[in-house]
Amino acid sequence: MSAIDESVKIRNIAREGRKLVIEMIIKAGSGHPGPSLSVIDIIATVYSKYLRVDPHNAKLITRDRFVLSKGHAAPALYAILILKNFIERDSINGFRKIGGNLQGHPSIKTSGVDCSSGSLGLGLSTACGMALSAKLKKFDTNVYCLIGDGESNEGQIWEAALFAAQYKLDNLYVFLDRNMYQYEGKTEEVFKLEPVTEKWKAFGWDVWEANGNNVDELISSIDAAQKKTDKPKLIVAHTLKGKGVSFMEGNQRFHAKAPTIEEAKAAIVELSDGNYHE
Repeated sequence: MSAIDESVKIRNIAREGRKLVIEMIIKAGSGHPGPSLSVIDIIATVYSKYLRVDPHNAKLITRDRFVLSKGHAAPALYAILILKNFIERDSINGFRKIGGNLQGHPSIKTSGVDCSSGSLGLGLSTACGMALSAKLKKFDTNVYCLIGDGESNEGQIWEAALFAAQYKLDNLYVFLDRNMYQYEGKTEEVFKLEPVTEKWKAFGWDVWEANGNNVDELISSIDAAQKKTDKPKLIVAHTLKGKGVSFMEGNQRFHAKAPTIEEAKAAIVELSDGNYHE
C-alpha cells in the first residue's frame, strides 16, 4: 500500500469513527463529544499503522499498548476498537448503561483496553510502568499514551515525565491533545500551560509538534520519533475540539454534553456527505 493510500485509509477510519462517537453518545444521552472528536485522528493513526496488537490475541504479553489517560474521550477509543474488530459494533447500545460493556471511561474489562483510566493524571504513570517493565523483560514493546492539556494541570503528569526521562523510556510515545480547552474553559485562562514544548524538553524529553487532526503530520512526527533513542518522546498534537462537525468545533458546550437528536442527525449527515472537511 502506498503512503497516500494508507493515509486515505486512516482518514476514512477516523471519519467512520466520528460517526460511531456521535451514535453512541446520543444513545446514552451523555458523554464527551468534543474531546472524543479532537483525538480520534490520533487513535486511528496509532491503531492503523503503529500499534502491534492482534484483536484475536489481545492479551499477548509482548504486545504494544495504548493508554487513553484522558479517559473521558473513551467514545473515540471504543469507535476505533470497533473498527479494528476488538469489540462488536452493537456494543455501543450499552455505552454508559448498567450491564453494558462500554463504561463511561475505559475499563480493562473491555477487549483491547490496556488501562482503566478516567481519574486524570494517572494514565501517564501507568504507561511509564508498562514501558519500564517491557525494557526490564527485554520485550520489543512500545507504549503509546494520550494525555490532555487540561489534564496537564495534574502534578502527577510532571512526576511521571521526570520518571520517564530518568529511566530513558525511549519506547514510550506520548501525545498531548492540545485543543486549548478544558472543562472550565480555555486552558490558558484556567491554568496556563505554555510554553508547553519547552517545558517537556526541559524535563528531558524529545518533542515534536504536529496538527493532531492531520494524519500525514502525525505519521511524519511518529516516524521521526522512532528514529530517536535514549529519551521518551512527546508529540504536541494541536487539535480542534469537536473536529469534523462544524457546529461542535471549538464549542465548549459539547465538552461534556450530548447533542440533541436533531444535532446528532445533522452531525451524521455532515460526516457522511461532501460537506465533511478534514
